[in-house]
Amino acid sequence: MGAVNNMNLMQFIATGVAMGFIYALISTEYTLIYNATGLVNFAHESFIVLGAYLFGGTFARSLGLPPWLAVICTVIAMGAFGVLVSTIVLNPLRNLQFITYAMFGTMMLSRIIIESSRLVWGPLPFTVQGFLRDSIKIGSTFLFKAHLYIIAASIIIVVALQIFFRTTKMGKAMICVSQNKDAAALMGINVTRSINLTVALSAMLCGVIGIFCTPLFNISTGMAASAALKGFCAGVVGGFGSYPGAIVGGILIGLLEQFGTMLFPTAYKDVVAFGVMVIFLLVRPSGIVKVKKA
Repeated sequence: MGAVNNMNLMQFIATGVAMGFIYALISTEYTLIYNATGLVNFAHESFIVLGAYLFGGTFARSLGLPPWLAVICTVIAMGAFGVLVSTIVLNPLRNLQFITYAMFGTMMLSRIIIESSRLVWGPLPFTVQGFLRDSIKIGSTFLFKAHLYIIAASIIIVVALQIFFRTTKMGKAMICVSQNKDAAALMGINVTRSINLTVALSAMLCGVIGIFCTPLFNISTGMAASAALKGFCAGVVGGFGSYPGAIVGGILIGLLEQFGTMLFPTAYKDVVAFGVMVIFLLVRPSGIVKVKKA
């Protein structure tokens, strides 16, 4: 039994880290929009679903594009969609007097996207044949190729985001707007345009997450429901509003739920993420990484 556990340890860790990075990217997407607009985007699940449908249903299957080109087209399309959503939905909602109205607004947006996807691509789940569905043998362990690609691509995305926010004029403007919109406006920053760009970046992230989920799940309107909730849990555990916290919280939950399958039946592994979130809310509600107040 011990030899079997040792042989599967690498596989367990790779799976946990890969899923953890997916949760981390979802939490980062939450954080981007929350910091920029003050709203919790309850439509993020539908953004991920739309990204998967665009990639798998339109660019890969209908148009027959090679995977690398389908990925680029999906990310560009999601960025344009993010600007549209920010302009006609999120920017107007953030100015509402009652935040509850804004919250319901993003919920209704989610339903519109989900039902529109069902009408356009049909109600039946489908897959993208041959897209990262084989395995790689390392020693005596077989690792799912999709997990390795997810880990590598996620690390590149996380590093690229940090470089973007710290070194580019546009990234620094986004940080300024997230910290204090009034002061940013007084400094000559176009707040509305900065928010549009932030939401576009968030939508592009959702497109990437949808692509990551394609080899792991069948493409359907409910494919991202569980991951979206766990991404929210990752944000709470890591420190809601903190980018480093989103990464730490996501990877922690991914690893804990994966190793939880060694103690509990697989059907109960979803309980781990929610249990960890409840514990943190009771013991350390600020999360692992405390958010610095502006």
